[in-house]
Amino acid sequence: MVAALRKEAAGNPRNEEEARALVAYVASLFMPWNIEALVEGFTQDCVVRFGSVGELRGRQALREFFLARSAKQKNYRLNKQLRSLVNDTLTNVWDGEWQDADTGMGMKGFGVEIWVMRGGKIARWEAAFNVARADQTASLKDVLG
Repeated sequence: MVAALRKEAAGNPRNEEEARALVAYVASLFMPWNIEALVEGFTQDCVVRFGSVGELRGRQALREFFLARSAKQKNYRLNKQLRSLVNDTLTNVWDGEWQDADTGMGMKGFGVEIWVMRGGKIARWEAAFNVARADQTASLKDVLG
C-alpha cells in the first residue's frame, strides 16, 4: 500500500506524513467499497480482530468479512485520523456513518485501530468498534447494559 503512495519499493511508513497518507488512502477504499484493493493492503497471513467478531486469519477470511460489511453498510462514509506511528505500528481513530441495508436506518460508528505493518502491508489489524443508531446518543447505562 505504501509503495503506491511513494511510487518506490514497498515499505512501512517512515514518518508521520507517510503514515497520514496511508491512513487517508485506506479510508478512501471504503468510499465506495474497493474490497480487492483493501484486501491487497494486507499480508497473506494477516490476523484481524475487529470488535467482538472472532479472530480472522488470512486474506480470504478478510475478503469475506469486507463483503459482509459492504452488503450491510450502504452509503458508507468514513473519516480516519492517524494518532501515532511507532516503528512498525500505527494507530488511528475513525468515525463513520451508513445506512443499514436491512432496516434502512441511519447508523454511526466510532473506533480505534492498531495496525502492525510488514513490508508496507497490514499484518495485524486490531479494532475496537462501537455502533449505534445515527439519531441516538447512548448513555452509560445503554453501553453497560
